[in-house]
Amino acid sequence: MVPIGQIAVISILSHIIFIYLTWRVVVQTVNIDPLIRKGRVKEARVLVLFITIVIGSGVSRFFLDILQWSQDLIYLL
Repeated sequence: MVPIGQIAVISILSHIIFIYLTWRVVVQTVNIDPLIRKGRVKEARVLVLFITIVIGSGVSRFFLDILQWSQDLIYLL
């Protein structure tokens, strides 16, 4: 069984890594310029940041759930 402190560190690192990876993918591949009104650049950047956080956190949570479930398989027998 993994101590709570180690789980917390792994979770924080996982979220940060997946949010960063999502940010890189979203910024490099999605062109939001046609969707931005003039004078609303700051709001568009904040929206992209929030979307990135939601997607990255979701992927991280999925990864952490799979990791936890695979560790819990030993209790199946």
